[in-house]
Amino acid sequence: MLDVGKWPVFALLPPEELRLIRQACVFGSAANEALYVTVNDEVFALGTNCSGCLGLGDLQSTIEPRRIDVLCGKKIVSLSYGTGPHVVIATADGEVYAWGHNGYSQLGNGTTNHGLTPALVSTNLLSKRVTEVACGSHHTITLTTDGEVYAWGYNNSGQVGSGSTANQPTPRRVSSCLQSKVVVNIACGQLCSMAVLDNGEVYGWGYNCNGQLGLGNNGNQQTPCRIAALQGINIVQVACGYAHTLALTDEGFIYAWGANSYGQLGTGNKSNQALPTLINTDKERMVEVAACHTSHTSAAKTQSGQVLMWGQCRGQAVASPHLTHFSSTDDVFACFATPAVTWHLLSVEGDDYLTVAQSLKKEFDSPEISDLKFLVDGKCIHVHKALLKIRCEHFRALLNETDEDAIEVHQFSYLVYRAFLEYLYTDTINLPPEDAIGLLDLATFYRENRLKRLCQETIKRGISEENAITLLSAAVKYEARDLEEFCFKFCVNHLTAVTQTQAFADMDHDLLKNFISKASRYGAFKN
Repeated sequence: MLDVGKWPVFALLPPEELRLIRQACVFGSAANEALYVTVNDEVFALGTNCSGCLGLGDLQSTIEPRRIDVLCGKKIVSLSYGTGPHVVIATADGEVYAWGHNGYSQLGNGTTNHGLTPALVSTNLLSKRVTEVACGSHHTITLTTDGEVYAWGYNNSGQVGSGSTANQPTPRRVSSCLQSKVVVNIACGQLCSMAVLDNGEVYGWGYNCNGQLGLGNNGNQQTPCRIAALQGINIVQVACGYAHTLALTDEGFIYAWGANSYGQLGTGNKSNQALPTLINTDKERMVEVAACHTSHTSAAKTQSGQVLMWGQCRGQAVASPHLTHFSSTDDVFACFATPAVTWHLLSVEGDDYLTVAQSLKKEFDSPEISDLKFLVDGKCIHVHKALLKIRCEHFRALLNETDEDAIEVHQFSYLVYRAFLEYLYTDTINLPPEDAIGLLDLATFYRENRLKRLCQETIKRGISEENAITLLSAAVKYEARDLEEFCFKFCVNHLTAVTQTQAFADMDHDLLKNFISKASRYGAFKN
């Protein structure tokens, strides 16, 4: 459970107000400004109000939260801030609003007049739906549903990607070699911009004196440039610090490059790296990397939920990933970053009482008030008939025909059947990808389409060179087309390693034939 109370700016809010917060962002040169969204979709701001970036229409600082009327009900999906300071958000409708300092046109409205209230950024974006925003110190980039990037603002180092160093007063599409490509993730350092493509390639542009573009040199780039050193490595997420970059691969590895005077690359030393360098995280699979353009702090989260941090941590230089007791990367920035700002828009789950869902979760496999048990592989699983009837058509039919209080199951393993029953109580699955295949089989058999989708997501998150063929075979067997396509692309992107695994050697003849034929059409065997 994320606790916004860890950020000092919220310390004066009464507990009942804190409990209403569902999204929050802390920013400012001393982490002394904040915006938050309540359960009712109302938006409030508090803090020093530097350059009017609280969006309240004036320059008054406020220790008491004040409502930003124009944003109430807008449903914010992405938020970023620059150190100018300026603030930019994207709404669920795909609109972009910006306010605050505008000396370099970072609000994108064609002027250099500061904005005291959130204003719609419309030029070239009116027919677009924006899903993600990212700010450098004084520039802004956005990502649309079409996978296009638009940029504006300060451009002394080429960070808006226009091919010049003239400031960009209104949103302009970053094209050049991104022209016909689909971008899926964006991030900004102080004076640079990064984009991840749907094929796993990474492009960078802007300031590069610390090697933060990962190009192997220290020359600034005025248009997007592909990081050639990551050829053949599939990147799914990038995060930028002040002058360093972290990238997460589809196999859960982390690469880092750029400035390293605080150990923020996690390489064990303080030498800058102009090329991507693989970070040693003790073989644990990573699912998230975190950094913020206001600090030299880095963080990452493992698949099992452990959080690592490195770089500048409360003034101390930590040169290798350090295991923390935190449960989220957000906590690292609340407690150790300087300033202690948020690296992205926080999302908070309410936990002031047990919801119906939480109560049901607590009662799963509890013999105390259960009225039915399943016997699988000689082990018992305790459940409640009423809940099973409500949640699953198969059980509604089965339990209407029998009064048994114990049912034996032979078709599925204990692990898989327990995960299925637990899903009916919790709406989630907690299985490694290889076991999720068995659950996918069960979901197909019981026609549980949502469970089928969840299994596919789990398998996608857990795919590796070792298990890729096994997962591909399962996807084909259970007719999970989307998953099959995903596993196939992964196999092609990691072809050399995948073809050397035992699973590939043991592959079914027909499947192998189809795989080679399709991979050939995909261009996998071209030199």
